[in-house]
Parts: sequence; C-alpha cells; structure tokens
Amino acid sequence: MKNVLRFAALVLVLTAFNSDLSAQGNCFLDSDGKYYNLDGTPCTNTVATAVPFLRIVADARSGAMGDVGIGLSADPNAMHFNASKLVLAEEDLAVSATYTPWLRSLGLNDVYLAYLTGYKKLDDLQALGFGLRYFSLGSIQFTDVNGEPLVTGRPNEFEVALAYSRKLSDNFTAGLTGKFIYSNLAAGQQLDGGDVIEAGIAGAADVSFTYQKDLSSSSLEDSELTIGLALTNIGSKITYTRNIDRDFLPANFGMGAAWVMAFDDFNTLTIAADVNKLMVPTPCQGPDCATDTRNQQSPVSAMFSSFSDAPEGFSEEIKEFVYSVGLEYWYDQQFAVRAGYFNEHIQKGGRKYLTLGMGLKYNIFGLNFSYLVPTTNQRNPLDNTLRFSLLFDFGAFEPGS
Repeated sequence: MKNVLRFAALVLVLTAFNSDLSAQGNCFLDSDGKYYNLDGTPCTNTVATAVPFLRIVADARSGAMGDVGIGLSADPNAMHFNASKLVLAEEDLAVSATYTPWLRSLGLNDVYLAYLTGYKKLDDLQALGFGLRYFSLGSIQFTDVNGEPLVTGRPNEFEVALAYSRKLSDNFTAGLTGKFIYSNLAAGQQLDGGDVIEAGIAGAADVSFTYQKDLSSSSLEDSELTIGLALTNIGSKITYTRNIDRDFLPANFGMGAAWVMAFDDFNTLTIAADVNKLMVPTPCQGPDCATDTRNQQSPVSAMFSSFSDAPEGFSEEIKEFVYSVGLEYWYDQQFAVRAGYFNEHIQKGGRKYLTLGMGLKYNIFGLNFSYLVPTTNQRNPLDNTLRFSLLFDFGAFEPGS
C-alpha cells in the first residue's frame, strides 16, 4: 500500500504540476463571462509549474506564522524568502538546518524535505548567503506496462543557492541569488511513447529588496517597520525528456511587511503579512485551448503576461494572489509563541490552514517548532506533522557578545 502511495505522489509531481495539463476540460463559459463546472460550481483553474518543491516553506519559524517571511527579521532562512535582508542580520555568522516530514499522515516515513542555509556578513554593508534544499520521495518500485517490477528508484530533487546582499543606503538593501536546480524523478524509465525520462536541470535567480525604518512611538520602547519585495525562481524552463516542450519554474512575485513592537526589555510582538503570486501562465479555458500558445512563451515574457492572462479577466487575476498573516511574541528574546493563517482562493487550489508554533533561544542555539491545522476538508502534505528548525548564531562567540 505504501508503494502505491509513493507512486501516486510521483505521478502527482510528474503530471499535476505540468502546466500543460488541467482539469478544466469539462467547464463551460456562462453568459456572465465566467467558467463553471457541469454542476454549476465555479471552475477550478489552478496555476501549476514544474519543481514545486522550490516554493515549499521549510523554515519552522515562518511555518508557524502562516508561511510569512518576506519582511521578518533576518536569519539564515531569509535565503528562501528575501536574501536582501541578510545584511541586516544582527549576528555576523549563522547557520540553520530544517527537517520537514512530507505526507506523514499517509504513513510514509521516508518522504521529506531537508533545508540547510547560512550567511556570513563581510562587513556592515554586505553579506553572503548559501542554501541547500533537498527533497526526497523515498523508495519507489518501478514496473512495466504489465505491472512486472523493473527496478527500485529513489526520486529526489535539490537546489543549490548562493546569494549576495548589500546595503544601498541606511534603510534600503538589495539582494541577488543564483540557483542550480536538479530534479531526478524517474531517470532511465521509459514512457509509453518511447521517450526516455531524464533528470531535469535548470538555472534560476532571485532579485529582492528591503526597506527598514525605525518608528517613533511614545507608548513603545522600540518600533521597527520592514517592507520587502522578492522576485524568485526567475530562470530557464525545465524538461524531463528530449521533447522541445518545456515547463515553467515556479517564478513568484512576493511582497511582505513586518512591524516589530518592543513594549519593554522583555516583551516583543511582531505582526507580519505576505502576498504572493506565481508569475507563470494561467491555464487556458474554452474551445481555443488547442491553439493556445501561452505555454510556449519565454520565462520573461510569461512573467509580464501572467498579470493579465486569466480567462475570466481581472477578477480571476486577483484570485491568484495568496495571502499569509502571522504573529510572533518573544519573552526576553528567549521564548517565542507564534500563530498564523494561510489563505488561497478555492478556484486556485483552496489551501487554507492555521499554523501554530513556538521557539526557544539560548546563547548561540535556537530551536523552532511548527504545526499545521487545516481549516477545510482539503488534505495537506503537512497534516498532523510537527516540523522543526535548528539555528546556530555563531556571532555569540565573539568578545562582548
């Protein structure tokens, strides 16, 4: 049974995330200009891409705050959200390691995401960051068309990232990240048409900016506002065969803000919010899809057109934005309690969940936990899963720390 579940997960990665495939074939256009299923419910039109593991939030701190992170105070996991924050980090050197079980609620124990990140501040104006993301689908028994076993494979994907962050002024920073992406889901296996599956390889870049400003308040000991903008996973397309048709990476537009309020030396509260949107073509709907060429666009062209290509127009484009909000309370910068909420429109995937978590910090060592609670009947790969992150702030070893 577990092998069947693993195979289903692999098929999901190989097909459901292919932007050429969609479930809109049974939808019809009504007189109001919108598409509906045959039962009269709004037609689902999910935006999908290849290598979706690049968008998984691994950091347990952000995972406990509704997946916000673009404007949060800088730590090594800024590599995923907004690398321009790295130069604003308090410590000169830090490393984080995260382990996220995947599909644990289905009884799979060897499907997981591991994430290792870190940074080093070169001086007060610049910093370097690195990231290694590894996603394992466990062990899968491949079979032929007759169901006879062939070989046992271990599908996996990884990303290697290097970032440079620099202060452009006292309040404004910029960051640039380069990425190498490798996706080996079923290399060496043969499709029904005779094509041999290969490992997919792609390159991408992130561009990010941060504005940080101290706010004056008579009722607060300290107050700070951080606003971030991040364009992530901008790069080449990817394919798993020699077919000329390639799939888009999950290029993403993200904007976020965080307001930190220090009430006194012991109590600090952060309120954060993020807005994200995939910058890839919206799947076509209607009778003209057979001749639609939007998936043949270049990645850069698709980024711009993705804000105006939804079949139902502007009202559908708004539905493609995903919203996250989160709260974080620290006591004496040693104990944290966190909560958040993630919301995605029902026609664009319908993911809605509450997140909870806590954090502990002592000297150079930090430990974060998060737990996800779905608020709909839709299953989530992180259902009933506790994930955790380890954080090491080596700057605490410095004299005077």
